[in-house]
Amino acid sequence: MIERPEYLKKMIDFKDKNLIKVVTGIRRCGKSTLFELYQEYLKEQGILAQQIISINFEDMDYEELTDYKKLYQYIKERLLPDKMTYIFLDEIQNVDNFQKAVDSLYIKKNTDIYITGSNAYILSGELATLLSGRYVEISMLPLSFKEYSQVVPGNGNPERNFREYQLNSSFPGALELMGRKKIHEYLGGIYHTILLKDVVKRLNVADVSMFESVTKFMFDNIGNLCNTKKIADTMTSCGRKMSVHTIERYLNGLVDSFILYKVSRYDVKGKQYLRTGEKYYVADIGLRYYLLGSKETDGGRILENIVFLELLRRGYEIYVGKIGTKEIDFIAINESEQEYYQVCETVRDTNTLKRELEPLNSIADHFPKYLLTMDIAPPISHNGIKQLNVIDWLLQKEI
Repeated sequence: MIERPEYLKKMIDFKDKNLIKVVTGIRRCGKSTLFELYQEYLKEQGILAQQIISINFEDMDYEELTDYKKLYQYIKERLLPDKMTYIFLDEIQNVDNFQKAVDSLYIKKNTDIYITGSNAYILSGELATLLSGRYVEISMLPLSFKEYSQVVPGNGNPERNFREYQLNSSFPGALELMGRKKIHEYLGGIYHTILLKDVVKRLNVADVSMFESVTKFMFDNIGNLCNTKKIADTMTSCGRKMSVHTIERYLNGLVDSFILYKVSRYDVKGKQYLRTGEKYYVADIGLRYYLLGSKETDGGRILENIVFLELLRRGYEIYVGKIGTKEIDFIAINESEQEYYQVCETVRDTNTLKRELEPLNSIADHFPKYLLTMDIAPPISHNGIKQLNVIDWLLQKEI
């Protein structure tokens, strides 16, 4: 199993706290493995095997327990009267009305509950109402480049390793496979499972082909400003007439399944959030290669996507910045602090460097500003703006 120390630490920090721990993230990002790692930790701390109840609802052995009443009864009978019982419910969205069982178990004495889900629906509706203020969400992503590099050293060549990280996917399971064909098949399985089980079925999509057209469009437009009308007009011009409402439903479904992430815009000067012109990013670049193949012109937007995911991993709230007519790739906010990021493949051309620095130079505050590129060079300061090699930044090297 690949160690996920940052996520494991979060689990440990919330151990025995009177909160339901909800681990969310795209399918196959490592949620079940995290549960296994944490259960091993518990045993190392002296927790007995009979204190741990672990159920994966994708396992046919537990199909009968997808009835929430039977699930509740099954666990209730196994609770220990004088010891903490650690309850792990994996892929809980497969249980209709699961929130009723979870809520009833939560109010029992000596229960510590952990659940996972592969879509955002588990934190909406009745669960959010029932458990408001009583749960904490741990958002999980596939492997970061740093995690990937610790497993696949790349013979000391981080640039080549970075290219393989993009092509071969950041899903932990892809590391166990040899050859592009097997990885391609593996990613195809993830993609179709997400679309069919987590979106098409949930939204009751009638025309799957049209839905896939929208998905491909969004994958092809990572890092571009989008709005639903523009997408609907594009689909119509391609002979696939769709309403704005339908596009909105599809996008919400893709975001709720964690295969896409939506980033809103923020006006730096006006200090206000903007309602139009969002950007979208994919959860894994390997999935994008699976669906669209490779395009030489996509390098900058792919790099931007990877930086976005890393900022997300580091716990930032992220916005696309607007300052006058200029755009800042990312405003990253963490508590009262914020940072600004521009991402570009190379700024060796003087005009490109000037274009990338201009939005950052327009910002009047003194929060940190960064320019991340693939250029191999020592860190450079441009009037206080730090230019860093993006691979060093991803690996969190001392810079």
